[in-house]
Amino acid sequence: MNLSSLYPVASRIRDDPRLRRWLAGGFLVLVAALLVTQARELDWSHVGAALAKLSPATLGLAALLAAASHALYAHFDLLGKHYTGHELARSRVLAVTFVSYAFNLNLGTLVGGVGFRLRLYMHYGLAPATVARVLSLSLVTNWLGYLMLAGAMFAAHALSLPPSWKLDGGGLRLLGVAMMGAALAYLALCAFAKRRDWAWRGHAFHLPSARLALLQLAISMLNWALIGAVLYVLFGRRIEYAHVLSVLCIAAVAGALAHVPAGLGVLEAVFAALLSHRLPMAEVVGVLLAYRAVYYLVPLLLAIGLYAQMERQAARGHSSASNR
Repeated sequence: MNLSSLYPVASRIRDDPRLRRWLAGGFLVLVAALLVTQARELDWSHVGAALAKLSPATLGLAALLAAASHALYAHFDLLGKHYTGHELARSRVLAVTFVSYAFNLNLGTLVGGVGFRLRLYMHYGLAPATVARVLSLSLVTNWLGYLMLAGAMFAAHALSLPPSWKLDGGGLRLLGVAMMGAALAYLALCAFAKRRDWAWRGHAFHLPSARLALLQLAISMLNWALIGAVLYVLFGRRIEYAHVLSVLCIAAVAGALAHVPAGLGVLEAVFAALLSHRLPMAEVVGVLLAYRAVYYLVPLLLAIGLYAQMERQAARGHSSASNR
């Protein structure tokens, strides 16, 4: 998959202070607009009360589950290391993936998933084409597990959708079966296809081995299950895990289609629509604020510190090389 052409765009975003300011300003305006829209419909004193009900033990367990998810996601690029055969140390691969994932969650795929991976991996000597192959495998890994797990949830778990949605429970079940079929088709291709190289709209992809494809499926499904567990714990186990996971799966694809950084507003809208009959709106929003804190913001703060350290190390390395 040829993603290296995106590097100049991502690099320009990071290296052009004026462009970064414009983008940051636009993002803040979007955030403000979404927050104002949400705020008009909420009693924020009730949201604060819902947050106050979350015990330290609950927050601690949610944070541990979030840490486990981030650690597991970091192993996506270790599959990419095996897939491409590059020799970068495991510790650096894990660090790059953690930083990229944290920025990806909060700033979007172009800046986080693509830009940071390209910049950091190239600091460590990987060619853009190799980075593109690692990234393509990571993307496939993430959505392969999603297709299988979400498909299973939709097919097996009856989820009541709002009347305004143009999809009823039966349609969702059929969609779930189709999603599982797509995941199984990928596994079958990896296991039995004689043609290993495929191209679509100018993007090339080399099929991994069946063993690697099964590893992709396993760690991605577990990662999505962990994310669902974070929310399940924060909801105080008052809503069935399968129901929480199903709603998360709908919110995830809605956020991806909306192209809003961090799915801001989309996540809240989907959970509010599908859980408002089970819990007061203020409690739903309070839980989602806590979720954003433990899964998005805390890892982002850690990633900022780690990224700064990696940039300093890279700068010292370039300085030493130029002085030789």
